[in-house]
Amino acid sequence: MADLEYLGMNKFKKFCYRTKNSFVEFPYKISNFFKTIPHKLKNSFKKVGSSLSEFADALIYGDWKTRLSFVFFGFGNIVHKQYLRGFLFLLYEIVFAFYMIGFGGQYISKFSTLGTVATVTLDNGFKKVGDNSFNILLYGVLTIFIIFCTIIVWISSVRQAYNSQRMTEINKKLSYGRDDLKNLGNKYYHTTLLSLPFVGLVIFTIVPLIFMIFVAFTNYNNLHLPPEKLFTWVGFSNFSTLISGNGLSGGDSEKFAYTFRIVLLWTIVWAVLATFSNYFIGMVVAIIINKKGIKFKKFWRTCLVTTIAVPQFVSLLLMSKMLATDGIYNVIITKLGGNAVRWLLDPSIAKCTVLLVNLWVGVPYTVLSCTGILMNIPDDLYEAARIDGANPYKMFTRITLPYMNFVMGPSLISAFVGNINNFNIIYLLTGGGPSYDVNMVATAGQTDLLITWLYKLTVNDQSYDMASVIGIFVFIIVALASLLTYSKIGSVKNEEDFQ
Repeated sequence: MADLEYLGMNKFKKFCYRTKNSFVEFPYKISNFFKTIPHKLKNSFKKVGSSLSEFADALIYGDWKTRLSFVFFGFGNIVHKQYLRGFLFLLYEIVFAFYMIGFGGQYISKFSTLGTVATVTLDNGFKKVGDNSFNILLYGVLTIFIIFCTIIVWISSVRQAYNSQRMTEINKKLSYGRDDLKNLGNKYYHTTLLSLPFVGLVIFTIVPLIFMIFVAFTNYNNLHLPPEKLFTWVGFSNFSTLISGNGLSGGDSEKFAYTFRIVLLWTIVWAVLATFSNYFIGMVVAIIINKKGIKFKKFWRTCLVTTIAVPQFVSLLLMSKMLATDGIYNVIITKLGGNAVRWLLDPSIAKCTVLLVNLWVGVPYTVLSCTGILMNIPDDLYEAARIDGANPYKMFTRITLPYMNFVMGPSLISAFVGNINNFNIIYLLTGGGPSYDVNMVATAGQTDLLITWLYKLTVNDQSYDMASVIGIFVFIIVALASLLTYSKIGSVKNEEDFQ
C-alpha cells in the first residue's frame, strides 16, 4: 500500500491495517529469526575452530615437552617453570582420574540403559539392592558435564604449553606464578569476581536444567519409580503424546494432548490480558494521579505503596477466603437480597476473577513505574502541543504513550514472561480449579496455566516425564516471545535515543 493511501485512512482503518500487518509479518519474523541461527552458529564454530587449529598445531609442531602435555596436564608449563599453572592442571587431571575410577565411571557405563537390575524385596524382608535409574541419570549427567569441562581444560593445557614453547623460542618473557596471581586481581579481575557465582550457576541451575531435559526423553512416572521399578529411554514419545496424542505414556495419550492444547491456549490468553490490562490501567491511574489539579497525590501514592508492602501470597490467600462461597463478598450480596456468586467455582467467572485480582495485585507496581516516567517527560513537549492545537487525546497518543512504550518496553516483556509463569495467583487463588470432566482432561483445572499443571503432574501424579516436556515447551514459548519482541522494541533499536 502506498504511503498516501495509508495517510488517507481514518484512525480505525489505520489500526486495523497495522494489526493485520502484525499478524501477516509474524511468521516471517519467526522465519528470519531461525535464518539468523546458522549464521550465529557459523561464527561460534569459527571461534571453536581457531582454538582447535592451535591445538592441532601443538600436536604437529610442538616439541616433546608440549606433546607430553597431551598425556600429563600442565607438563609443558611445569618444564617452563610456570609451576602454579602446571600443578593446577596436573591436580585437576589427578582429581578427574580418581573421580572417574571411583564414582563417575560406573554411572556412565549404565547411562545408555539407565539400569537393568531393579531393587527386589526378599521374603525375609531384606532388600537386594540393584540399580537406581534416577541416580544413574543424575550422576551420569553430572559426569558428562565434568568430562566436557575436562576436555576444555585439556585443550587449554596443551595450548598454554605450546604458547610457552613459542614464547621461549623467541626469547619472550613468560608469565610465572607471581604474575598470574597479580593478573587475577588486575587483568582478569572480572574472571576472579565472577568465578564463584558461575560455579554456583552451573551446580544449581545448568546441571539441574540439563537433567530435566533428559527426563523428558524417559518414561519416569508413577509406573516407573526407582529403585523398585526402573525407567528407561523412550525417545520423542512423550513429545508425540503431548502434541498429537500418539506415543508412550503412563496415562491416556489423547487426554494429555487435549489438556495441553486447552491449557496452552488459556496460558497465552491469560498472559496477554494480564500483562496489557495491568499496563494500560496502571498507566491511566498514574496519569490521573500525576495530573495537575489532583489533590492528595502523596496520599494516593502511599496507598499504592501500602498495597505492595503486604506479601503477595498473604493477599492472595486472604482474597481466596473472601471470594469463597461463604466468604465476605457473598455474605454481603446475600444480605442485600442477591444470590451468592460462584466466584471461584464457575469457569467463566473464575477466569474473570483471577484477571481482576491480578489487576489489584499488579496495577500498583505499574502505577509507581509510570509515575516516575511521567515526571521525566519534558513539559515543553506538552506546551508545544497545546500551542499547535492538540487535544488531550492527541497529546496522549503522540507524546505520553510513545514515551511510555519506549521506556517500559523491556519491562513489558518481563511482565509477559512473568505472567506465563505466574504460579502464585493461580495456585493460591483457585488452585487451578474449577475442575474439568476427569474423563476428558488429565489433572488440569480450568484456570490452570502450564506452570501450575506442571506442578500438579510432579507433586500429585508423579508424572515427571510429561512435566519435563511441558517445562521444555514453556521455555520455548518464553524464549521465542522474548527474543522476537525484544529485538523489535524501540528502546533496543534506538538505544539512548528517543524519537
